Amino acid sequence: MVQHVEQNLQLMTKRAVKAENSATKLKQENALLQAQLKNYKTENEALKSGQSASLAIMKQNADIALQNLLTVITSSQSSIKQLVSGAESLQLVADLLKSIDRISEIPDDGQ
Repeated sequence: MVQHVEQNLQLMTKRAVKAENSATKLKQENALLQAQLKNYKTENEALKSGQSASLAIMKQNADIALQNLLTVITSSQSSIKQLVSGAESLQLVADLLKSIDRISEIPDDGQ
């Protein structure tokens, strides 16, 4: 009977050692996974802030492009007005040149 109890104690001791080893392995694995999780969270935050920075740069570039476009529009409107005015002046000259043949000569009184 005593021998049977000793065998059971030895068996339980082996099981306890095995359980402790498993618990130690699981704790190590858990610590490793926690470290990986922390690294992934840090990387995720870095990517998010990088994305935000990229969006801010894109917005800034779009604003600069808009300002340049507005400057070009204003400049081209002025040039178009000058071009139309010049075309109107040329049309007036062309109309005057067409009507030259209609102008009758003034007779020369000998003077």
